Amino acid sequence: MQDTAMVRNIAVIGHGNSGKTSLVEAMLYTAGKINRLGKVDDGNSSMDYDDEEIKRKISISSSFSNYAWKKNEIYLIDTPGDDSFFNEAISAAHVCDGAVFVVGAVLGVKGSTKKFADLIAENSLPAMIVISKMDRERADFQKTFSQIKESLPVSPVIVQLPIGQEDSFSGIVDLPSNKAFTFESGGKGGLKEIDIPADLTDEVAAARESLMEGVAETDEELIEKFLEEGELTEEDLKAGLKKAVADGEVSPVCVACATQNYGTSAILDAINNFMPSPADVAPRQGLNSATEEEVECVPSADAPFTGFVFKTMADPYAGRLTLFRVLSGTLSGESFYNANKKTSERFGNLFLIEGKEQRQVDSVGPGAIVAVAKLKETTTGDTLCNQDNPIILEAPAPLSPVITYAVSAKKGDEEKLFSSLSRMLDEDLSLKMSREQQTGETLVSGMSQVHLEVVGNIIQRKFGVEMELNLPKIPYMETIKGTAKAQGRHKKQSGGRGQFGDCWIEVSPNPGDKFEFIDKIVGGVIPQQYRPAVEKGIQEAMDRGVLAGYPVTDVKVTLYDGSYHTVDSSEMAFKIAGSLAFKQAAPAAGIVLLEPIMEMVVTVGKDSVGDIMGDLNSRRGRVLGMDSGPKGEIVTAQVPMAEIQTYANELTSMTGGLGSFTLNFSHYEEVPTQITEKIVAERAADK
Repeated sequence: MQDTAMVRNIAVIGHGNSGKTSLVEAMLYTAGKINRLGKVDDGNSSMDYDDEEIKRKISISSSFSNYAWKKNEIYLIDTPGDDSFFNEAISAAHVCDGAVFVVGAVLGVKGSTKKFADLIAENSLPAMIVISKMDRERADFQKTFSQIKESLPVSPVIVQLPIGQEDSFSGIVDLPSNKAFTFESGGKGGLKEIDIPADLTDEVAAARESLMEGVAETDEELIEKFLEEGELTEEDLKAGLKKAVADGEVSPVCVACATQNYGTSAILDAINNFMPSPADVAPRQGLNSATEEEVECVPSADAPFTGFVFKTMADPYAGRLTLFRVLSGTLSGESFYNANKKTSERFGNLFLIEGKEQRQVDSVGPGAIVAVAKLKETTTGDTLCNQDNPIILEAPAPLSPVITYAVSAKKGDEEKLFSSLSRMLDEDLSLKMSREQQTGETLVSGMSQVHLEVVGNIIQRKFGVEMELNLPKIPYMETIKGTAKAQGRHKKQSGGRGQFGDCWIEVSPNPGDKFEFIDKIVGGVIPQQYRPAVEKGIQEAMDRGVLAGYPVTDVKVTLYDGSYHTVDSSEMAFKIAGSLAFKQAAPAAGIVLLEPIMEMVVTVGKDSVGDIMGDLNSRRGRVLGMDSGPKGEIVTAQVPMAEIQTYANELTSMTGGLGSFTLNFSHYEEVPTQITEKIVAERAADK
């Protein structure tokens, strides 16, 4: 068992193509965890091992590993940088005690960089920053550092200055120790001490002074010492930095080139020296489910066991793999208690996930990220604990899906497809499945078209069923605008007993109530036993629609007259008569098409507001208002569903990935005449 103070668990976070996975690969290689330095572009990195990740050359799911470095045990979560899989970063940020925030030296701070920086800030996550890809053409350390300082909610302090950049990137100056190092050849990640280059002397002195000031300002004792003596010792700087990082007051900035394995050992040292252990951060708060009292998860090996489930992985062979972070206590044995489900769960072995491999362990303590297989009741967001200490921890809310498609199995194996999708729902909380009763379609909602395509590819590979995506049918409705009367008369004589049913109805609008039937027959002109058949015939005609074949709603029907035949009348005859009467009355009353209107809340930067409002107007939308929020300008609007089926893709294009939106059904509204004519013509052609 490892001393808790010697444990770190780190989420590696950053925008797409910033070099996160390559950095993790270099860290694992330098620490001796893996024996070959793989590359994302070559499809042989240890963390992007999934076929879909290799094909797309991006991470689509968090991957896990661990390493030992100078007596410390570090657990890593490598998170995706694509917005489609942002939920993975949310989960990792929730369970880790620190983040390595990776920013590319060429691209610098992009729109989505702010999104990840906000995630770190919202979780009060201690973070260090790695400016990566320092060897690339147009790499610019100072420009990138300035962008971070000016536009992100972090307080960066430089702890490593690069010696050269682009193809001359050859070493670093470590400011706390005031020493310079060159990178060892051969890609082993090591450093060799050299004298500080003469052309950097002034820059190093200024940067070290700035670092001392930044650290001193976070502690009263250090500021006094700095003012009295004019500087801080290396020990003061390192101790002050560690405390300031744990308190979220500063973020140390390091540099690296992961693909050449330059600077990696210095980053491993920085994680040990500056990032907090579970013992350095405030204990997590939970609720005792038995007493309803607030309790702490003390990050000690001797405390009662508590673990939080943050991810579930579906495997066609191993079954369901449940990943959790140990927050307190020690876990060994063969069972634990699920406080959310109020049940005990037995498990076989404990595993540490190491890329695509699994390593069995006997016991784990605070800070460990561990997996067990084939739990029956446990799902993502549950808290695991001892039964005599039942605690429930708050789970982060998953992002709401923003794009919806109708799904079907290409070769007709619908049952297999839906059971596979159900397993994917356990694994991916940003995925939702529903059924549209009116259209009969099964709908799957996700974060983007790419997200849903990836889900389809995974299902095909893992479960052997091909998923087809189509834009969903719009659930239009029909209604009437006025009042009309009509007769429905069904008479058929073809030898033997005939059929006779005759009714008069009045139809009128009934806003807010789908259907109301009023029986006003007097004098027995239609016997009691036939009147329900008239109602049933009307309802069937309403379900089939009159104008374009969509269900009719919000109608009041009054049955007020009719006639019958003592021999030939029957329930079936009056059912047909009721249907005929409605089909004649509805057009006379002025039948119109209704469409679903969605309420949208769009959050964008100030620069994009005009474009967004103009675009919403072009989609027949009504802007209801505008407000300012912590993440940008908030535009609220009502827009027809038919106009925004692929809005997620278009918003990304308009805002460079910076915009976001939520969508909720609001109400139904009449479709404009010219659009109604087009829909009616399309429906007629389909039939």
